[in-house]
Order: sequence, then structure tokens, then C-alpha cells
Amino acid sequence: MKRDLASIVAALGGDLHGDGALQVTGLAPLEAATPQDISFLSNPRYQQQLLDSRAACVIVAPAMREVAVARGACIVTDQPYLYFAKLTQLYKRDRDPHPHPGIHPSAVVDAAAVVHPTASIGALCVVERGASIGAGTVLKSRVTVGEDCVVGARCLLHPGVVIGADGFGFAPNGEAWEKIEQLGAVQIGNDVEIGANTCIDRGALQDTVIEDGVKLDNLIQIGHNVRVGRHTAMAGCVGVAGSATIGANCTVGGGAIILGHLTIGAHVNISAGTLVSKSLLKPGHYTGIFPVDDNATWERNAASLKQLHSLRDRIKTLEKETKK
Repeated sequence: MKRDLASIVAALGGDLHGDGALQVTGLAPLEAATPQDISFLSNPRYQQQLLDSRAACVIVAPAMREVAVARGACIVTDQPYLYFAKLTQLYKRDRDPHPHPGIHPSAVVDAAAVVHPTASIGALCVVERGASIGAGTVLKSRVTVGEDCVVGARCLLHPGVVIGADGFGFAPNGEAWEKIEQLGAVQIGNDVEIGANTCIDRGALQDTVIEDGVKLDNLIQIGHNVRVGRHTAMAGCVGVAGSATIGANCTVGGGAIILGHLTIGAHVNISAGTLVSKSLLKPGHYTGIFPVDDNATWERNAASLKQLHSLRDRIKTLEKETKK
């Protein structure tokens, strides 16, 4: 897609330095950009890449204005990364307009489901009895929305998403298991995006709830009766066990696990690979990762960790004896 710099600034704002008639055809990182591309710099540590870049234009923060202007054309904005995000949206609209509303012929939509006229239901999707799909929402191919589940407005569900499968509930019956019927549903708010093959289980009695603006990556498992607060984002392969409550504006790194019935407060950031085994109520950044090492060293360190409890008791005993 070809756009001149003036049209980009007219659409997104920013302070243009350079020829507004200059045409750009693509977006690229600084090191790979050609004279036909526009790029961005959000971290001043990469100033040398800016100086070496062949990009036609670079999006920079005010602090980098002089350096960028000396190099060539630039757009100055307070938040270059956010500007870049909006620019990708602009290019996406140019290249691939929003899917046309309607239901693909191969989709199966129950007569008792409600699909807003502006929603788009992709190939091989299934929307079951009593489900509701909101205005402007897009279901990509092979999405399943179970009975009585609600998907709000302007949501995007990528291929293979399953909303409203049964939660994992079984009661022991001797040596066997008795199924606990999952009688709740799933409530998804507005402006939610859910990555490919992510599963959100229906509640056992009350609904599983995903609030407005939540962003979920691929291959995430959300257990029954979980509540995820507004504008929280989770990276791929996160697992959230049943009845956990996660606050607003949290981030959860890829592969992290949150155990059931825990409460995560607002503005909590959890590192990738972390096992969360207790509630985290105070805002902050939490990490629980045992560093990778060669196997022999790792086994020695793991063996030492197993002795920490007894070592603690021995130290306490020594401290008491010292005070006598």
C-alpha cells in the first residue's frame, strides 16, 4: 500500500519534518527498512540503528528529534510505539478492509442464537443455542461459541477459539469420578481479542467473565468461574485455574500458571513462566522462575533448595542459643 507522509500525519497526528509528498509503501524495523519504508524508534538505546537506517521516514520521540532530523524525514510524537501501532492499523485497513458483516455459508448458527447484523461469522464457526454475538465482532474460522455464552461488541476471536466448553469439574465417587454439570456460561465484554486455539470454560454455577478490553494470546486456558479484569493482557500458553480472580490492567507473561481460587489485584505484572501459588494483592512485578542451567548444576541447586527449610530451623536454633 502506498501512502505519502502528509496523509499519515493527517490521519494520525504528529509533527512531520521532511517532504509531505514522500511516498512510503511499507513498515519495517530500523535495521531492515528500505528507502520505501517507514520505521520507528521507541528506545533511545538503538540510536545507532536510527543513524544507520535506510528508512524513508522514522517515527521518534521529541528527545530524538534533532538526531532524526539530521538523518532525514521523521515524524515526532510523544509515544512512538503507540503511533506505530496505530500506523499498522491504518495500513491494515488499506490492505485488508474489515470483513463484511454476515455469516459464512459453512458456519452453523443455531436458530435461537443472536448475531448482530454488523458481526462477521467466519467459515466453519459454530454458534450454539442462546449465544449472543455483539456489534462489529469478528469470529475467524472454526470458532465455537457455546450455548448461552455472550460475546460483546467489537471483539476479535481468532481461528480455533472455543468459548463455553465445560469446565473441569468432577466429584470423587469411590475409584471413579462423577461429572459436575457446568450450568453457568461465559460473559465476554467489549473490545476483547482472543488468540488462536484459546479456550475459555463455562462456569459451574456462575458465569466465567472476561471484562472489556482484555487481550488474550494463543493457546491460553481460562478455567471455569475465572474473572479477568478490564484491559488485562496475557501472553501465549498461560493457564488460569478455576475460580481465580484477576484484576484490571494486569499483564501475565507466556507460560505462567495461576492456581485456582487465588486473587490477583489490579496492576500486577507476572513474568513469563511464573507459577503463582498465592494471592498477589499489591501492584508490582512478580517473578518465580528457577534459572536454566546445565543439568548437573541444576540438580545440585535443586537438592540445596530442598534443604532450605531444615537449614532455616537450624539457624533459628543457633540464634536462640547465641542470645542465651
